[in-house]
Amino acid sequence: MTYKIALNFEDGVTRIIDCDADEKVSDAAFRQKINVPMDCRDGVCGTCKCKAERGDFELGFYLEDAMTEEEAAAGMVLTCQMMPKSDCVIAIPASSLACKTGAQTVAATVAGVEALSDTSYRLRVKLAAGMGFLPGQYVNVQVPGTDQTRAYSFSSHPQADEASFLIRNIPGGLMSGYLARAQAGDAMDLTGPMGAFYLRPVTRPQVFLAGGTGLAPFLSMLELIATTGTDQPIRLVYAVTKLADLVEMDRLQALVAQIPSLTLTTIVADPEADHPLKGYATNHLTAADLWDGAADVYLCGPPPMVEAVRSHMASLGVTPASFLFEKFNPSETKAAA
Repeated sequence: MTYKIALNFEDGVTRIIDCDADEKVSDAAFRQKINVPMDCRDGVCGTCKCKAERGDFELGFYLEDAMTEEEAAAGMVLTCQMMPKSDCVIAIPASSLACKTGAQTVAATVAGVEALSDTSYRLRVKLAAGMGFLPGQYVNVQVPGTDQTRAYSFSSHPQADEASFLIRNIPGGLMSGYLARAQAGDAMDLTGPMGAFYLRPVTRPQVFLAGGTGLAPFLSMLELIATTGTDQPIRLVYAVTKLADLVEMDRLQALVAQIPSLTLTTIVADPEADHPLKGYATNHLTAADLWDGAADVYLCGPPPMVEAVRSHMASLGVTPASFLFEKFNPSETKAAA
């Protein structure tokens, strides 16, 4: 039996390796030319101590000087002794460079581009080689014909045959200009995956707050949840500027049908819009909507939305169990005339 182990480095780079059921994680990493922190290899020194954020595993042998029982109970592991019993996610307290690795670059070809509205595109690509990622993470996508890249979150299931991205259409923008003329078969490179914004184990209520194309990582998260299942309630709040900015609604409704505990709320800022809920996400979030703090809150949107939600939760007296966010600013780099 072979499992996928996601190694998340402190500089935001993620590498996913294969590890046999009877293989120690550090040995699997070294076999794949990734030098995770290591010294004794015997569970004695504690140099390889990391945090297991997801998965089942055997801790193996270790001395109290290397890792205390309290640390083990909190999810700490020694990679020189840890053997997986499922796919796992491990936070490595070192940079990818220090571990003699880095973000992976994979060749891809365009499978299709769809204009979902005047303000957004869906880009679908086929990868020449596998690129594992955690739902919520992003890659740097090369703009074909240039040496420029743009960062986009995956909107696809991590095991999907095609990778997809939800991209804002910026008039005059470099990537937007390319997408308007893209052809199936065009070549591009993807570098990643990266980012600490990814789905953690769903062990309590979840609140997903998406601003505009910040919906993308939540689509990926929900696609995974739809296949793994959960009994925990999930509330997705999707806020946009104009009614036309509400995209992927058929896909969202399909996910609602697949995930019985998922509820969807859409909000449009435009006061003239023909939509039941107008304004901003903070106008429609109560303490009860946040389970009075007993929820994990994920937010992906522009910086003002992140700060507004943070202030709003404080004004409600709500401190969520965890608050993970991804800020994004669309690039204003213009295409050459």
